Amino acid sequence: MSVAFYAVSTLFTALAIVYGLVILFSHQPRAALPKELLYATNDDQGMVHPLPEAINSSRAPKEAENVLLSVVVPCYNETSRLGRMVKEAVEYLDSHYSKQYEILVVDDGSSDGTAEYALELANSLKLAPHVMRVVKLQKNRGKGGAVRHGLLHGSGKFMLFADADGATQFSDVEKLLQNLQGQPSNKPAVAIGLRAHMVNTDAVVKRSFIRNFLMYGLHTLVFIFGIRKIQDTQCGFKMFNRPAVQLIFPHMHTERWIFDVEVLLLADLQNTPIAEIPVNWQEIDGSKVDLAKDSIQMAIDLVVTRLAYLLGVYALDECGHKRMMTGKPSKSG
Repeated sequence: MSVAFYAVSTLFTALAIVYGLVILFSHQPRAALPKELLYATNDDQGMVHPLPEAINSSRAPKEAENVLLSVVVPCYNETSRLGRMVKEAVEYLDSHYSKQYEILVVDDGSSDGTAEYALELANSLKLAPHVMRVVKLQKNRGKGGAVRHGLLHGSGKFMLFADADGATQFSDVEKLLQNLQGQPSNKPAVAIGLRAHMVNTDAVVKRSFIRNFLMYGLHTLVFIFGIRKIQDTQCGFKMFNRPAVQLIFPHMHTERWIFDVEVLLLADLQNTPIAEIPVNWQEIDGSKVDLAKDSIQMAIDLVVTRLAYLLGVYALDECGHKRMMTGKPSKSG
């Protein structure tokens, strides 16, 4: 009797400790500041304009009639790499989807003039006003926070987030778009870039041993903690139709590097189809990832995120917003 009692007591104590640690390390995304709900563009007045109303889980404002695709580019000190990516994107989009796209550059608190440089790019590429919209986050949120902010304020029927380094060949956007256009327009669907076919190419083989070791270690953790159907969670080239943005991004907690995993986890928890599409990719110098520090933080965030959903710390309630509004607990995944 006493052995059973101590065993049960130990189990409950352990669970309480784990639950407490998950709460301690869990994330709550900050609300957008007033100036972050405005964007600049390359018009003659140099004024700022209000972003479209944010998408939430209860309501998704209808997409702009002339915008098929919103391209969200999260940036942090990217003046040395953004130009190549934007020029490649504009060249492709102008030739295939002229007047049917927008580019949202989300400057995540840069100190190198990234936002101003983006507007210079818009002028040099002779983009019409409002085709490129530049949003400045006053306080750094992390890549996930910048992506979330951009997607929730996008106008397009389909929305892509693409890394500012241009590592993925932009013309591969066509593969993702064709996949989503083949899905029912009122049902959420996701298409993501896949680099697994490049594992034996120079782009991966010439990476440092430690970088490849950490990459495989992360993939192993992701597999252990429940994302088993996806080969490449971290490719910075992911597309969503508007219902998928509404289903996933209002509930996002993680704002830094591991946010991709939460995106896919939320999609999987809500039975959203995810298509992996092979893309062309190359390593680009200038990564902001600190291999030692960020890899440890990514591992911690991954474990916390998965346990938070399992234990009900995170729920499908817009990060607690709906719970506060209704006073009722929401069903978790």
